[in-house]
Amino acid sequence: MSFEWLAHYKPIVFALIWGIVLALAGAWATELGEWYKNLQQPSWKPPDWVFGPMWSTIFICAGIAFVMAYHRAPNQQTIRMLVILFIVNGLFNFIWSILYFRMHRPDWALIEAIGLWLSVLAILLATRSYSPISSWLMAPYLVWVSIAMVLNWTTVKLNGPFPQ
Repeated sequence: MSFEWLAHYKPIVFALIWGIVLALAGAWATELGEWYKNLQQPSWKPPDWVFGPMWSTIFICAGIAFVMAYHRAPNQQTIRMLVILFIVNGLFNFIWSILYFRMHRPDWALIEAIGLWLSVLAILLATRSYSPISSWLMAPYLVWVSIAMVLNWTTVKLNGPFPQ
């Protein structure tokens, strides 16, 4: 029995695992307890219920971008780089949630968010030459992280300094 057909599904499996793990890890790390509820928030902050659907949409777009870029990658080295970029991005995404929600350190999360933003930009730029659609599918992620960084910065400004 030949499993050559399975090679076609490797990027789909990776994208699904990446998205599901990030969504579950982010949900676990996001603790909206008293500490969070007591934070002063800017008037323009989206309601909390928006974040789940927005992240789900972003992860779906990013997963599709991964699969498309994987299939259009010119060589194995490009595929390896794509996988590394997505893993690094996932780590930055998860660490931000830990810093902000679990450790109650929006100030540290803001610094870490620079890495998250750069990791999204790296994917967008890396895929641009061989899969422009993948690059465009990463654009909402970059915009959302940009908005989140401004929200994060405003939260630090309104509530800081944070205890050690």
